[in-house]
Amino acid sequence: MDEQIIVRRDGNIAVILLNRPQVYNAMNFDALKGLYELIVPMTMDNAVRGIVISGKGANFCAGADLEWVFNHESGPPAAFYQIAGIYHQVVLEFRRMPKPVIAAINGIAAGGGFTMALACDFRIIEKSALLRQAYTSNGLCIDGGGTFILPRIVGLARAFEIATFDKPISAEQALVWGLVTKVVEDGKALEEAISMARGLAKKSLHSFEWSKRLLTDSFNSSIEEHLEHERAGIARCAGHDDGKEGLKAFLEKRRPVFAD
Repeated sequence: MDEQIIVRRDGNIAVILLNRPQVYNAMNFDALKGLYELIVPMTMDNAVRGIVISGKGANFCAGADLEWVFNHESGPPAAFYQIAGIYHQVVLEFRRMPKPVIAAINGIAAGGGFTMALACDFRIIEKSALLRQAYTSNGLCIDGGGTFILPRIVGLARAFEIATFDKPISAEQALVWGLVTKVVEDGKALEEAISMARGLAKKSLHSFEWSKRLLTDSFNSSIEEHLEHERAGIARCAGHDDGKEGLKAFLEKRRPVFAD
C-alpha cells in the first residue's frame, strides 16, 4: 500500500489519513491516484458503512504539492491539468459515494484541501483550524469542484466573496457560514468524526444514498424532472428492506433496526 495514504478500519468505518505531514499533507499525482484507488472499492464494500478522511500530523491538507508541480517535466500547466484530472475523480467518488463521507479537519485545509473537505458530506473542524481557498491569491482559479459546491453551501454572493478576497476562515466563522457541521476542541476532530460515522452507520444507508443523490442533483433539473426523480426514489426506498423495516417500525411504534 502507498504509505502516502494510510487506511485503517474502525469497525465498519474506514479511516483514511493523508500521510505527507512534512508538506502539510499536500498531494502529488501519485498520492491522489493512491487515494482514488483506495476509495473506489469502498463504494461496493458492504462491510464499510462510513468513511472518515483526515490528515496525519497537525494539518488536514494544503492542496497540491507545488514542488511536484514545478518539477513536472512538461511544466506547471501540464502538471495542473494532470493532477486536476485524478483529483476530480476523487471528488466525484466522494459525491457519488452511497455512504457518508466525513472530513475531520485537524489544521489547515487550503487550496485542494479546502475543496476536498467541501466534497465530503459533513465536516468536523478543530477550534484552531483554518479554511482558505488560496487559489486566487496565487493567480489560479478554484478547482476540485469548489466553484460547484461552494455556492450551494453558502450562496453565490458569499462564494464570490470567498473566491475574490481569500481571507482565512476561522472554525467559528466556518460554522456560522455553514461550511462545517461542528467545531470541536483541538485534537478531537478525528474522534468526533468517527463517532458521527458510527451513528450514521446505524441508519438506513439506502435512504442516505437516495437523499444524497437527490440533493446533489437538485440544481441540475427542472422542478418537473426533479419531482419525478423524487417519485422514483421514494417508491424504490419503500420497496427496499430498509424502507419496509422503517414503515413497519413506525406502525409498531418502535425504533427501526436496519441491517448492517
